[in-house]
Amino acid sequence: MRFFEIVPSNTRIDFMGWRRVTLSAAAVFVAIAIAALAIRGLNFGLDFTGGTLVELKFEQPADVEKVRQQLAAAGYTNPVVQTFGTQNDIVVRLRSEPGQTNASRTADAILEAVRTADNPVSVTRSDFVGPQVGKELAENGLLALVFVGIGLLIYIAARFEWKFALAAIITTIHDVIVVVGFLALVQREFDLVVLAGVLAVMGYSINDTIVVFDRVRENFRSLHRVEPVEVLNRSVNQTLSRTIITSLVTLLAAVALYVYGGGSLEGFALVQIVGLIFGTVSSILIACPLLLWLGVNKQDLMPKARDDSELARRP
Repeated sequence: MRFFEIVPSNTRIDFMGWRRVTLSAAAVFVAIAIAALAIRGLNFGLDFTGGTLVELKFEQPADVEKVRQQLAAAGYTNPVVQTFGTQNDIVVRLRSEPGQTNASRTADAILEAVRTADNPVSVTRSDFVGPQVGKELAENGLLALVFVGIGLLIYIAARFEWKFALAAIITTIHDVIVVVGFLALVQREFDLVVLAGVLAVMGYSINDTIVVFDRVRENFRSLHRVEPVEVLNRSVNQTLSRTIITSLVTLLAAVALYVYGGGSLEGFALVQIVGLIFGTVSSILIACPLLLWLGVNKQDLMPKARDDSELARRP
């Protein structure tokens, strides 16, 4: 075993033997995610609903819970209060109220509500996002998600045989649905930063799956008289160390971002953490079982392999 090799490259785990269990578990997770979206829905942030954002700077570290209580006592409904950067910097988000159009007046009222004699505070930024702007952002965000998905579909369809493409697409959709369902379940605020995290999860998931599928394709062409189940098992085992190490390193970065990145990046980091976990698991336990379920075999790759051999024999 190499010094940095977490999983031996010669592992012989029978992943395909567990395919019914893993695919059933994936279906259960998707069902839970869809139920969470249907029952609870996404907690859209100000980027989509419209409202006021006010950034406050305290001279001393602020008590977030106390600030939240002060705003609630002043009559603000469900204020979102978070730190960003340091404990002295607080961001307050309020949903839009009927007739509310002036962010500076709202900022002054918030400042008055949270000001105390022992910890002076000042406003460093105040913005108002109208409902119409929020609606446009929601539409643009949805379009971005659709265009990224279409781009991935075109790329996979052009690079792989259709069974590989379909399995990769289903795996990616599974990861995205589970991540978004998790956000609905915990009612994490869904804003443009979180949407960027979801798009990043799509890219990571498809990349991890393609690495495994590349090895599957190589093994189908190089291994003779080997059943598809064994080919898929070998492929997953051969890429297992690479998959886990890459995911672990990326996960450490996402955790560091979640812990030290402040409130403004917390949602993005959380989506990355959940997406990395499910994306890694799906690449190992879902993608290849889907291929087997779709009936992939050596004959699916024979036309391309024959073309390559004919080109190699040409003068």
